[in-house]
Amino acid sequence: MADGVTARVRAPREASAGEVVSVRCLINHTMESGQRRDDDGNVIPRSIINRFTCDFNGQNVIDVALEPAISTNPYFQFDALVNESGTFNFTWYDDDGDVYEEASEITVS
Repeated sequence: MADGVTARVRAPREASAGEVVSVRCLINHTMESGQRRDDDGNVIPRSIINRFTCDFNGQNVIDVALEPAISTNPYFQFDALVNESGTFNFTWYDDDGDVYEEASEITVS
């Protein structure tokens, strides 16, 4: 597991039925490309978030494949249509097999 990885999500807690809400997510991750060397000349192993997904009540909202050229601390902002109360589930997949998850509930009135 990469050191110091922290996922942060910001989504509204309430919305009206049929409203489009803005969702923002960021994960603190160094995103090492595997092309740099340490002070001793050894290659620093690749460690990047290679995929990000968001589901709402089991339905996929966004699915993104990330490549080594992505910056550190990848940030996503997207809009989602909510017709019912439920949970956004956010998942980040790391090269080393680690999976980082966050969830955010929204109540629709």
